[in-house]
Amino acid sequence: MDTRAKLTASAPVLLVKDVVNAANHYRDTMGFSYERLWGDPPNFVILERDHMFVMLSLADDPKHVVPNWTLSEKLWDVYFWVDDVEALHREFVSRGANIDYGLCVQPYGCKEFGTQDIDGHDIAFGEVLEKSEES
Repeated sequence: MDTRAKLTASAPVLLVKDVVNAANHYRDTMGFSYERLWGDPPNFVILERDHMFVMLSLADDPKHVVPNWTLSEKLWDVYFWVDDVEALHREFVSRGANIDYGLCVQPYGCKEFGTQDIDGHDIAFGEVLEKSEES
């Protein structure tokens, strides 16, 4: 019998320049929601969509907001696996999301696309493709 504690969720934490504007961007363009903002003025929020979470925290200095792609080419800040990447892509386009790169099939077996938030973070969404009979 396995008596180890189980992990139940995870949440990347991104530094942002303005928590309210960033939270509203995730809500409006990517369909995330939030119940409250912490701090006065707001300095932290937890966003949720489909039981997936992203935390946004106010950077002490705007120069501390450093998206991963600025340090390592084409590296995301957050990657979500989804069950229908084409439908999600259509939804995001209709919401006015900044599509960083369009739908494509990657060599690691995912069909994916990427968005960029208002702080420059790359957020990618991918669907694992079915393994072929030859695999």
